[in-house]
Amino acid sequence: MYAKKEVRTSQDRTLVYSTDPQKNQKCPKCKFLISECTCQSHHLIRLSSFTATLRIEKAGRGGKTVTVIDRLPREEKFLKNFARTLKTRCGSGGTYRIENGFGLVEIQGDKRDLIRSIFQKEGIQYKG
Repeated sequence: MYAKKEVRTSQDRTLVYSTDPQKNQKCPKCKFLISECTCQSHHLIRLSSFTATLRIEKAGRGGKTVTVIDRLPREEKFLKNFARTLKTRCGSGGTYRIENGFGLVEIQGDKRDLIRSIFQKEGIQYKG
């Protein structure tokens, strides 16, 4: 008697029009919007295009110090490679994650001076 309504999810819908230029950028490879891009190798990130923030944290870590590099681009592949090179050069462990819209790398120990010298050699802008 009654026809069942078809349930549509947000995956069935696409953005038709937006005046925001950030949302209108398309990937040069797959031609999808950047937010919907499925390419493995995303856009190259210039090391001089961002300003990293260095700080030390001890809270919630059992008294151990951790050097935190914050305000990095939120690109998974970039963060993974960046964290790997920093861990290798510093000779310690660490991790990376995306938090509050920015990338974040944690290096175990107080390695601020060593990381500052690495950033100066690579031409990366930093604070702290």
